[in-house]
Amino acid sequence: MPPSRGSDRPRPDRFAGAHDIESGTAELIADRSDPGGWSIMVNGVPSSYVHLGDPTRLDFEYMQWMGHVLDAAGPPGAAPDAPLPTVHIGGAGCTLALYVAATRPGSPQTVFEIDAALVTLMRQAFGLRSVRGLRLKAADGLVGLASLPDAHSAVVVRDAFDGARVPPHLVTTEFYAEVARVLTPGGLYAGNVADTAQVRESRVEAATALEVFAHVALIAEPGQLRGRRYGNVVLLASQQPLPSDVLVRKLAGGAVRARYVEPSRVKELVAGVKPRRSS
Repeated sequence: MPPSRGSDRPRPDRFAGAHDIESGTAELIADRSDPGGWSIMVNGVPSSYVHLGDPTRLDFEYMQWMGHVLDAAGPPGAAPDAPLPTVHIGGAGCTLALYVAATRPGSPQTVFEIDAALVTLMRQAFGLRSVRGLRLKAADGLVGLASLPDAHSAVVVRDAFDGARVPPHLVTTEFYAEVARVLTPGGLYAGNVADTAQVRESRVEAATALEVFAHVALIAEPGQLRGRRYGNVVLLASQQPLPSDVLVRKLAGGAVRARYVEPSRVKELVAGVKPRRSS
């Protein structure tokens, strides 16, 4: 686990099994093949994987891509382990927050998770109160963003779902404007999109993000971009040029093949696509 404070230690074995939460049911399942690993299921759907012995382990494909993004984020010339102020919209097991805490010790991080019962369960099971720099708040993501000052964070990560879809109010031009306000100059946004084989939702989101941000890119499995499969797409946005060269190298060397769609290509993909607005 990342550096900790106090006596609040992880104890997931005490919380193994199913628990009622505000949005349904959460279940903690021990990884029998790897002691220290825990899967979190929300309403029967895999939501997170947390490894207490190695918080840099990211089992889900899109989280591995997010890990590369987080590694590449930060001011030019900064040390790779320099603290990275980060806001997470959507919590569950806080896998990516724990990753940042391990790879960039002392990073100030805020996680907004709308389900208060899930927040309590994760705090108790994984000792999240003891993770240095991490604050976990029970709040809607957009409401949480609105509570933060301008230029608060270098990175905003959105990994929030209502069933199989991102909540509608977290995919609008108004949402992206709030993200832009909270980001530092040159800050980076990374959002997880569950999409069809034709990446229709990602195109709409990219068109929406381009209403606010100057640079938008996508990361996806090549087969999905060729219309062959459903899956996750990571959308990146920034007012400054994205670290494209670094990400292309990291994605090429990853365990899972992924394609980086350059900002210029994204603009071609969204030609004629109508941005999504809240009103």
